[in-house]
Amino acid sequence: MKAYLSIVRMRFIALLQYRTAAVAGVFTQFFFGFVMVMVIRQFFFSGDAQGAMSLAQAVTYIWLGQAMLGMMPWNGDNEVIAMIRDGNVAYELCRPLNIYTHWYCRLLALRTAPTLLRSLPIFLIAGLLPAGYNLQPPPSPAAFAAWLAAVAGALLLGCALSNIISISTLWTVAGEGMLRMLPALVIFFSGSLVPLPLFPQWAQAIVNFLPFAGLVDIPNQFFVGTLAPAVLPLMLLRQLAWTAVFVLIGAGLLRLATKRVVIQGG
Repeated sequence: MKAYLSIVRMRFIALLQYRTAAVAGVFTQFFFGFVMVMVIRQFFFSGDAQGAMSLAQAVTYIWLGQAMLGMMPWNGDNEVIAMIRDGNVAYELCRPLNIYTHWYCRLLALRTAPTLLRSLPIFLIAGLLPAGYNLQPPPSPAAFAAWLAAVAGALLLGCALSNIISISTLWTVAGEGMLRMLPALVIFFSGSLVPLPLFPQWAQAIVNFLPFAGLVDIPNQFFVGTLAPAVLPLMLLRQLAWTAVFVLIGAGLLRLATKRVVIQGG
């Protein structure tokens, strides 16, 4: 366990050095966040909103999504994927560590360090915007605590999904399939593009059952107050159950792949 904690710590410290990239990410995410806020305001003003949440809650939901965007499983670990492609994964296979857990620990740092650098400025800027465009604070300390716990659950779930992307590279020559398919599913069904409570009533059962809701929607609903802190244990159970499913899938795929892996490179 000490070795894996050291991996997280060293990787986290290394990623904190990329401050210029973080500044660029803040400007980019703030721009797209403001565009999405303008769109969601027009949606409410047109009368198409179904009353699942107020405009202020929807705007806060959007800003939360932008602030925590770095935690989303858009891709795998690019360094691991590069090692698989150039043959250096052979060194990974020789390490006296569980390779799945090793890569998962790397992803924990990859998802948290950039998010920390980008989220704090976005929270500050979005919180200072004029009323109707701003990020509002959670309704109670309990709601904030529930949000933090759900964010931790989202982190574990997102890393399990990201690890599958990395592992899929062992099965294909280019490894682009999962990199193209998963982000499309994530952005639509997690609440990153449109808050899930604003989906049509007939789609609610579907989007709430899928694992992607645990990445954005569940934490955000605790923050804006549309989910009560009392249901936190149930929501955490959902997140952890899907995390376990994807960990088992990823570990199984990796175990099968390492029995037949072909090392590329010279």
